[in-house]
Amino acid sequence: MKRKKYSPEFKREAIELVRRSGASCRQVALEIGVAPNLLTRWVREAQPGTEKAFPGTGSPRDEELARLKRELARVTKERVFLRDAAAYFAKESSSGTR
Repeated sequence: MKRKKYSPEFKREAIELVRRSGASCRQVALEIGVAPNLLTRWVREAQPGTEKAFPGTGSPRDEELARLKRELARVTKERVFLRDAAAYFAKESSSGTR
């Protein structure tokens, strides 16, 4: 089996997603299709003071895939939030009017 390569840009954006979202490495890794231990290693390698953490040879296609997966994760979270909010307000309005 050929090992999958990820571009430095993909890795940086995955790390940024972990930092911005407040979610665990495992949760973000599963959302973007990366092994959780791999994302954890990338985060560790990208700690301040590490120069040129990702000298890899990924392709631009990897970057586009990463961007699309992030967008899908964001839209999915928004949809779930809006669905739950709609259900909450529907329940509130039906119990508040008599």
